[in-house]
Amino acid sequence: MSQNYLRKLSQLYFAGNATEHSYRGDLQTLLQEILGKEFSVINEPQRQACGSPDYIISKKDIPVGFIEAKDLKLGIDHKKNKPQFDRYRNALSNLIITDYLNFEFYRDGELTTKISLGDILGNEIAPQEENFALFTNLIKDFSEEVSQNIKNSERLAEMMANKAKLISDIIYKTLNYQEEHELHSDLMSQKKAFHDMLIHDIDNHTFADLYAQTIAYGLFVARYHDPTLPTFSRLEAANLIPKSNPFLRKLFQHIAGFDLDENLKIFVDDLIEIFKASDVLSIMRNFGKSTRQEDPVIHFYETFLGKYNPALRKARGVWYTPQPVVNFIVRAVDDLLKTEFNLPMGLADASKLTRKVEVNGKKVDKTYHKVQVLDPATGTGTFLAETIRYIYDENFRNINEGAWNSYVEKDLIPRMNGFELLMASYSMAHLKLDMLLSETGYETNSDQRFNVFLTNSLEEHHQDTGTLFASWLSDESNMANQIKKDTPVMCVIGNPPYSVSSSNKSKWIEGLVADYKKDLNERNIQPLSDDYIKFIRFGQHFIDKNDSGILAYISNNSFIDGIIHRQMRKNLLESFDQIYILDLHGNAKKKETAPDGSADQNVFDIMQGVSINIFVKTGKKKKNELGKVFHSELFGRRENKYEFLNKHTTNNIKWTALDCSSPNYFFINKNFSESKSYEKGFKIDKLMQTNSCGIVSARDGLVVQQNETDLQSVINDFNLLDEGTFRNKYNERKDSRDWTYLNAKKDIETATIQRIDYRPFDKRFIIYSAKSKGILSYPRNEIMKHMLSSDNLGLLICKQ
Repeated sequence: MSQNYLRKLSQLYFAGNATEHSYRGDLQTLLQEILGKEFSVINEPQRQACGSPDYIISKKDIPVGFIEAKDLKLGIDHKKNKPQFDRYRNALSNLIITDYLNFEFYRDGELTTKISLGDILGNEIAPQEENFALFTNLIKDFSEEVSQNIKNSERLAEMMANKAKLISDIIYKTLNYQEEHELHSDLMSQKKAFHDMLIHDIDNHTFADLYAQTIAYGLFVARYHDPTLPTFSRLEAANLIPKSNPFLRKLFQHIAGFDLDENLKIFVDDLIEIFKASDVLSIMRNFGKSTRQEDPVIHFYETFLGKYNPALRKARGVWYTPQPVVNFIVRAVDDLLKTEFNLPMGLADASKLTRKVEVNGKKVDKTYHKVQVLDPATGTGTFLAETIRYIYDENFRNINEGAWNSYVEKDLIPRMNGFELLMASYSMAHLKLDMLLSETGYETNSDQRFNVFLTNSLEEHHQDTGTLFASWLSDESNMANQIKKDTPVMCVIGNPPYSVSSSNKSKWIEGLVADYKKDLNERNIQPLSDDYIKFIRFGQHFIDKNDSGILAYISNNSFIDGIIHRQMRKNLLESFDQIYILDLHGNAKKKETAPDGSADQNVFDIMQGVSINIFVKTGKKKKNELGKVFHSELFGRRENKYEFLNKHTTNNIKWTALDCSSPNYFFINKNFSESKSYEKGFKIDKLMQTNSCGIVSARDGLVVQQNETDLQSVINDFNLLDEGTFRNKYNERKDSRDWTYLNAKKDIETATIQRIDYRPFDKRFIIYSAKSKGILSYPRNEIMKHMLSSDNLGLLICKQ
């Protein structure tokens, strides 16, 4: 949008006869495109008391902001403009002053920020593309209207997200600038401490996200606990965040307290104003209902993340787990603890055991609860909350509150553990557990924290680096490490993220998943690096280390019958005694239907089919013996699947015992009656002298486009833009093993634009080069060179 706007601006400016009115329509169009149909951008509105600003932005006929524009030739700082600008600044509480290229934002007469979209250089306007995203967010923020009373959780989440995006943008640009100029700052020290102690793959963008979400959710949690609704401030918030979440409390005090960066104060203060208009306790009061629509914690978090950064949600595989699924898994684990482990109290069991652990280089005895529960992808805490609710309903609802209070402190909180990587969901998990326990009547004056930690589950425990940044940061890291290293976790439950393009590539988890890849002799084993498979291997690691336990997930179901997953299945059979697979189907990609031909719906709003997988290890199975697999499946409407899950558990489902034999060890019922006839044939690749899969670009969004013009722009940008600007524009912040910016830039010199059959009946254009690990990761030139023709109509791609 901004690029097209500057192109038109440049044409008018260098035509030589433009006035300030010449640009009016183009700016109006740009603003309308940014704000959407919900807003009206009016050029030359009715006269205000202080004069007649050039634009007014309205929402439902209510003015939310004004814009005064002056001739680009004079510039924004020309003394001729000053009297009128001063009059508007003093009279209009929400104002932008611009010369169409430079924009100054004023709130109550005070300059809050300014930004430029480009510079006039020679005979062109050179875009400042690094400012485009921030400009868009500033315009959206400028148009936000804080009503006197915000009662809707969705509205509050949207407004929080818009402010958080601005804060994140500012932090990100500040870090980039400081790195580029080798400047040392408190901000850089904070990022390094997080990198060293909590999140080893954190980069500037991830840290900016964490920083912004800490401020937004710190204020949110504080306002929830605020008994004085008429007043609210940053310093008040720092003391209101409960001591049960010491990490958020200390982090918020550190980054949003007395030393808050001057560039952020206006946006944080705007958030304060939003919360002043919000009774968060009232908004969240309906917590704990059984459906998605009635659980504002889930609704609030998903709305926030969807508005704040939908790409982050997709990259981390964040999807809400339907309550019937959560209920089923928790009940199933409880039943299996009773029947397979001789624990009559199931999940409520409070028995203890002693284990040897290493402390300061010496082995010492340490006492733990036996039934330790871990959700390694906690999200907003849905599984842990349901576990607590189930224990309360089944064992304590009709017992005096004193017994429940004592049990919670001594025998419940110490064994409910969670790991979470996103600050927003981490904060909401703590809030959800706090709300739930209050709902059960739990009262305490202690500062006992919940064992939900901000950490990457798929990274191995690591030593304290001895940083002096903050002891509370060290505490969060060390306590998470203790669970990873020493805690005898018996039950691993949850909904791990699905992301085939996994960003979790630590040596530790890659080493564990290597067990699933042994002796496969397959060309493409990328699906075995999906996050959900890494989390299955993670859970298996904990159960194996404990010598017994239960791993219970709902996950992508591709592993139960995928050919390349055969070693994974074998490994699981070697590890566990019993495996229960409840296949919920719903694979839209396969166009699955119910056996009667009716529609088969997914229990999630996703295309990939899913299954509930429960792996049981009692320690009784012989070492060389394979476990037993029991299979059942559900087809049909989503509501019917929910109803089934609400009424059943592992004890009353009709299971089919499977014969999981070599070489594939399928976790579904297969008919092999014709296999001998099939095996008399030969593979198609035996007919061909050369064979391979199709082109692997590793960057489809960059090198494949709908038309040649867009591809030519990519090629031009490689040549004209510096590396940082290019990466920001195309969101290419990280290189991969087989694609790097420098190799691509070098290879672009000899690349050509070719037509490609991207998918059946989907013809596009691609930047093509014969060199591997250049602009394309693997061009498969030994095959594709035969597909090239003189009129550039030839390439075929085989999508895996």
